Amino acid sequence: SDKGLLLTNHHCGYDAIASLSTVDRNLLDNGFWAHSMDEEQPAKGVTALFLQRMEDVTKEVQAAIGDATGEEYNKKLEAIAKKIEERNTNGGKLVANVKSYFNGNQFLLLIYKRYTDVRLVGTPPKSLGKYGGDTDNWMWPRHTADFSMFRVYADANNQPAPYSADNKPYRPKKYLPVSASGVKEGDYAMVMGYPGRTNRYEVSYGVDLAINAVNPSIVKCRDLRLNIMKKHMDQNKSVYLQLTSSYSRIANYWKYFIGQTEQLKRLNVVDKKRSEEEKFMDWQEDNDKSTTLMSDFAKIYADYEPYAKHTVYYSEAFRAPALTRMAASLKPLYDAYGRHNGKLAADTLKKYITMAQGGYRAAIKDYEKATDKELFAEMTRLYYLNVPRNQQPAIYANILGGANGSSKTPYVSYAASVYSSSFLTDSNKFNAFCKAPSYSRLKGDAAMNYTVSFVNNFNKNFLPKVEAFNNRKADLAREYVKQLMQMKRGKLMYPDANSTMRVTYGKVLSYQPTDGVEYTYFTTLDGLMAKYKPYDEDFDVPKVLVSLYKAKDYGRWADKDGTLHTCFITNNDITGGNSGSPCINGNGELIGTAFDGNWEAMSGDIAFDKKYKRTIVCDIRFVLFLVDKLG
Repeated sequence: SDKGLLLTNHHCGYDAIASLSTVDRNLLDNGFWAHSMDEEQPAKGVTALFLQRMEDVTKEVQAAIGDATGEEYNKKLEAIAKKIEERNTNGGKLVANVKSYFNGNQFLLLIYKRYTDVRLVGTPPKSLGKYGGDTDNWMWPRHTADFSMFRVYADANNQPAPYSADNKPYRPKKYLPVSASGVKEGDYAMVMGYPGRTNRYEVSYGVDLAINAVNPSIVKCRDLRLNIMKKHMDQNKSVYLQLTSSYSRIANYWKYFIGQTEQLKRLNVVDKKRSEEEKFMDWQEDNDKSTTLMSDFAKIYADYEPYAKHTVYYSEAFRAPALTRMAASLKPLYDAYGRHNGKLAADTLKKYITMAQGGYRAAIKDYEKATDKELFAEMTRLYYLNVPRNQQPAIYANILGGANGSSKTPYVSYAASVYSSSFLTDSNKFNAFCKAPSYSRLKGDAAMNYTVSFVNNFNKNFLPKVEAFNNRKADLAREYVKQLMQMKRGKLMYPDANSTMRVTYGKVLSYQPTDGVEYTYFTTLDGLMAKYKPYDEDFDVPKVLVSLYKAKDYGRWADKDGTLHTCFITNNDITGGNSGSPCINGNGELIGTAFDGNWEAMSGDIAFDKKYKRTIVCDIRFVLFLVDKLG
């Protein structure tokens, strides 16, 4: 708004709302509405980034990189990007980013202002903001009131400033007028936002690896992780508030990878990619291009495949417990001690301790001892059962001691021993260590021994293979997209998403998910109440909403048909990162906020499907109805 009011999704504000909540003052479950600016709650860690300008720096970047490939390419790109960014920050007042587009065939400089005084203004209760829970996530029809509101504050000159009671609401150059007229089938719709990552120029070999190795491994790890977390969260409200944001984030992409795999198979994406690649190779032959590119892709994927699952389990299983991330924050200090016979200069020691303290603070937010200990035991077992034996760290000899690796008992016993003895499980002991660090204390700590074994094994034996694969893949992908752009010269192409501002245009549109089934383009409060189950985790609603529904008290927010519309769908192209993006009509008016995609098109990050792809939008009239009647 003209006073800095910022509308986003409930799930985007989720972490801030949970962080501001306590058992006695539970804003997440009960909702929160500031009735004056004085009641707005400072949301620590939340920032607002405003794009100021963009500049094409391709020539300068490519001149600096030259013909470099692999790791040399990465180093030269990092150096020139840093040089360009540093000269454009205006003495630190601006944020500058050099971003790669078209797999390194174009580079743009983006300049932002970052505002750090951001305050929570309003949020519906979680039962509405997350209505449908994991059951409805990525699904249509949808009835979720997925919104929250913050306000951006600035100094007297409208410039970024740290939190202060003297700060004033930010005054934007432009704000969106709101349309309460609703939408109809075929209406123009535009979404402006920051899509995070797509990989639509991925080759068939990469898609095949995702379907058969990578995605199933991610799902298996997250499935177990979520079950353990939920058990402990259900038993204790304070544990729920502490872990709920992390749980929600893990669950979102757990279901995403299930859906992506299913749709990649259903839409025969691998076969379609292979067909496109055959046409590409025909074009190469016709235009006297080297035809080894696709065979080079085939070779690097074949070489990487034996280690693909290990890479996932290292990230998703080994690093799942907060304790291993805490210990990993001390690994650089551990290594430095080892290189210098246990003796470090004071300034060197301070550098590594500061690094460890930052990592520890980030990890301890997710540390709840009972939950973490069970995660540690189960993830250690899962790793053992799914990673090839000849790729596993030596610590398993200590963990199992000759016991059957499939039995839970040795893992539970080992976890109990680690968590009862490690100084990392107690922040006071960790702080004491930071004041008087010693190599012997690190070497004698059970959590450190466990973590060092895993990290050293991975870094020495497998990380070089992963990095070599990624570097070679990037080199090949850069050349592949370069040639695709030549092949499709004159045709419309756009680069993969990379967390920079994009516009996607389309229209409000219903669809048929399968033969004989028609999905209309909007949902209503009638449909929400049809799903309503009192006290259910996913489908409960506040009693006041039940009363408003029974009285049909929709105020000025009802549609012409007399119902209250909750959500609608468009055929806009969005992905993760677009959450909270405004959906705008042909008059430049706000009609809703985008918050999800549909199940039938979850392959979209790899292969965009024009027939099935839909963006799910929370109708601005549903937002304003709840602000009006609940707030």
